Parts: sequence; C-alpha cells; structure tokens
Amino acid sequence: MSHPHPELGPPPPLPEGGLRVTPLGGLGEIGRNMTVFEYGGRLLIVDCGVLFPEEEQPGIDLILPDFSSIRDRLDDIEGIVLTHGHEDHIGGVPFLLREKPDIPLIGSKLTLALIEAKLQEHRIRPYTLEVAEGNRERVGPFDCEFIAVNHSIPDALAVAIRTPAGMVVHTGDFKMDQLPLDNRLTDLHAFARLSEEGIDLLLTDSTNAEVPGFTPHERDISNVLRQVFAGARKRIIVASFASHVHRIQQILDAAHEYGRRVAFVGRSMVRNMGIARDLGYLKVPPGLVVDVKTLDDLPDHEVVLVCTGSQGEPMAALSRMANRDHQIRIVDGDTVILASSLIPGNENAVYRVINGLTRWGANVVHKGNAKVHVSGHASAGELLYFYNICRPRNLMPVHGEWRHLRANAELGALTGVPHDRIVIAEDGVVVDLVEGKAKISGKVQAGYVYVDGLSVGDVGEPALKDRKILGDEGIISVFVVVDSSTGKITGGPHIQARGSGIEDSVFADVIPKITEVLERSAQDGVVEPHQLQQLVRRTLGKWVSDSYRRRPMILPVVVEV
Repeated sequence: MSHPHPELGPPPPLPEGGLRVTPLGGLGEIGRNMTVFEYGGRLLIVDCGVLFPEEEQPGIDLILPDFSSIRDRLDDIEGIVLTHGHEDHIGGVPFLLREKPDIPLIGSKLTLALIEAKLQEHRIRPYTLEVAEGNRERVGPFDCEFIAVNHSIPDALAVAIRTPAGMVVHTGDFKMDQLPLDNRLTDLHAFARLSEEGIDLLLTDSTNAEVPGFTPHERDISNVLRQVFAGARKRIIVASFASHVHRIQQILDAAHEYGRRVAFVGRSMVRNMGIARDLGYLKVPPGLVVDVKTLDDLPDHEVVLVCTGSQGEPMAALSRMANRDHQIRIVDGDTVILASSLIPGNENAVYRVINGLTRWGANVVHKGNAKVHVSGHASAGELLYFYNICRPRNLMPVHGEWRHLRANAELGALTGVPHDRIVIAEDGVVVDLVEGKAKISGKVQAGYVYVDGLSVGDVGEPALKDRKILGDEGIISVFVVVDSSTGKITGGPHIQARGSGIEDSVFADVIPKITEVLERSAQDGVVEPHQLQQLVRRTLGKWVSDSYRRRPMILPVVVEV
C-alpha cells in the first residue's frame, strides 16, 4: 500500500495525459471534505465542506479547507460538484465563492436548494446546474455521470468522472440501505455497469470501515421512537442535524401518531426543514408543525421541539437549554432524544450536555441507551460487497480518520485490489493517475483555516495556543514605568492576576526580584522597552513556575516617561 511520507515535496508538473487528484480535506479527519481533480490544466472540485472545532480550538466557529494551493488558479476551475447537502460537504462553498463568485455549482435539487439558502446569507447568487441520477454532463474536459446513492439525507449522488486518463468514481457518503424511507436505493446496477467499462480509480467513503456487518435500516428507528413517544409524560425535545431530513420525517410521523404538535427551533433547522417541505422531501400533515411561539398555549404532553445541538455545540439550542441559557427551560419529566451519532472528538461535549439536561430532570434518550440513530455510512460488509461489484484497478479510501482509511484499504485488498494499487493519502497529498496506475507524487499545503466570527484565516495556531494558556492557566499582567533616558523605575511594578488562581497579595514576594533585574539592566544601559518586557516576563514566569508549578500567560507592559 502506498502512503505519504512526511518529507514529501511539491509535486512535479502533471505528465501529459495524466489525471491529478488532490484531497484538501476529509482524509485523516471526519469533515472538511474537498477533493480537486486536474486534467489538461483544468480543475474540477468535488465537495467543499467544513470541520467543526474541538475543545482545543477555543473561540473557533468553523474550520475550512486550505484554498492556497488553488488560489492562483481560480479561473481554471470548471465547477464544484456537491455530492449531498451536509455541512461537512457544502459548508465551505460560501468562503470559496467569496474569492470567485461565478464558479458553477453542480448538484441535486435538494443539495442546491440548501446551498443557495446558505449563500443568500452571504449575498452571493451562484451559477447552478441541477443534476439527477442518470444524468451525464460535460464539465470542461471532465465527463461527469451521476449515480444515486443512499445516505442520511435525500438526493445524495456519487459521481463518475471520465477523462482520457481514465475513469474515477467518487462515492461521496453512502450506504446500501435496502429499505430506505424514500425508496431511493444505492444504484448497484449503475456501479456494475461502470465496472464493466473499467473503474481506474475508486474514492470510497471510509467512515464505517471498522464496523463489521451491515449498517441497520433507517426505518428500524421508527418502533423505538414510537416507544419513546408512548412513554413520554411531558414535552419531547429532539436534537438532530439540521439537514437530517429522514430522521425528522420519522419524528413528524411519531408526533402525528401520538397527537403532538411540532415546532422547529434554531435558524438552520427552520430554514432547512422549510426547504425540504417546499420541495416535497418532507411530508408534513396539515396543522402538525406550528410556530415555537404558540407552544405556551399547548399542554406539555402535546409538544415536540426539534432543535440543533446533537454534537454538544456550545451555541446550539440544546447546549443552551442544558446551561439554562435558552428561552425553553428544561423541567422535570421532559424527554430529550439525541437522534444522531457521536462525531469523533465531540464525546466530552455531548456527555456534558447530557449531564446538564439530566440535572434538570430530563429523561435523555441517546444512542448509548436506545436505538435512536443509525449511521448514514456503509459498514465493512457493504464495502466488501461494493468492491466486488466495482472491481477498481486502483483504490483510494477517503472520508475518515487514519484508522478508518487503513481499515477500508484492508477491505479493498481482501477483495483483490493489489496492495501496490491502494493509495492511503492524507490532506494535501497529491495522487496522479498516469497510464492506469495511481501513485503519490508530492504534497501541497492543506492546513486548517479557522473562521472566528467575521475573521477567516487570521487566527492561527499561535493564537489558539495563547487562548488555551489563557483558558487553562490564566493571565498575569505587570505594569512598570521607567525613565526613557536612564531606564530607572519611576512607577511600579504593579502586578495583577486573572484566572490563574494566584492571589494578588503574594506578588509582594516577587516585586523586589523584578525591581532588582530592572535596576541592573539600567546600570548596563538597557533602556529599550521590548528588552525590558522580556526581562520582566522571564523573571516573573520563573518565580510563578518555581512557586506554584504553573505557566500562566505573562503580559508585561513597560511604559517610558
């Protein structure tokens, strides 16, 4: 199996007649999915998603793919193919279109409707091409055929990309549910047909490659939801992804059966479910959905609230309810259903929310204690079945952490894909398909780009490190006034601590040490404020470390007069 090397350099020019594949996100992580295909000097992008921050990224709202490797080639982009409407596949599109608004977006009806609504908030009116399964479109030198796949959102598509270098198939996210709620099966016949033609490179969803067997049917959840609804005494609050139309449909069906009304809470949930209803993907009985403001007029046993926050996101509705920071107050006897999986890295945040809700008396139903979620991704049994249908000449696992990618690669090898034709790459690693063989040829920059409020890319790792220090250890500020000509102290030092757990009164012990250091530096003729600040930082930092074994941020301020 081919794998990246940490010392990989920039890739050489693409050989004539070759196809270049560059993943800029989604490999080695769950989210931020984006892959760039290059042929004949032209580019085609498949997906452009976001990654949600973890605890060690305080203050960050979103994490984007790094566009730097294509920034000077935006005019070469023929289009962006969007496989489906989840945030980890479409959330980065507004940020790329800010740089070039006329890049065409290609996707299914629901996917385009979701991204168009998102782009409206960014005041971007995109060029779009709506496609459906079975369609075949020429996008520059790329001949794209779209194939129906089943996922946890309607209208998901895989794409077969034909070029003179060969045919590449990108599955997007998929599973092979044989009893889908919308009766839209993964089109195995189409994949078998492509296999007969010859799949030169297969990029496959790896998320559940470690999970044995087959992913359960989505409709298996219905009976469990009915049981929860039947036993609920007061309000039912459901947290789900704002784009999980199938899951919300089952909630609506259960609410209708048990005589409850449903209100959507949260801007993205209200927007997405409105789109899904208007396009016919969500079947809503008349009078079932009401405005959240009318809920006060209904008895608790007739109320269902559907909100965001299933991943413990701090600002989402459910987290705010758990923290008593939301207009909806959790009371004893409420039932809360977390109808989603745990994205790796979010476990602590989710359990914190569960504990908060339980504290206020809620009965919390989640994947750990009831079957209220099934995955949207193919498990190992389905992947084996899929590989035996596709028989790819080269394989490149995508969409997953390292353990998922390796497990997926092993499955491919078990079905007969030669080890030297399985490429395990990571973000930024360039893979070239030349004369029928895929191999790694180099690496481009593909780091994290942080979104913090209106700032995109301005916050880097040093700033995050400072934020973590501030959060973990606090800050100690030192204020000193010195004579600009002699460097002698004329005021201070004044020391103040915040969040460090150290009382201000104890700094009387270190003030003589700082004074001594500054007096000595004045005698040596050191008067430059920056040098004096460094002396103060080192002296105070060493004293705090020796005395308290702590490393707070030291902020020295030296003012000249």
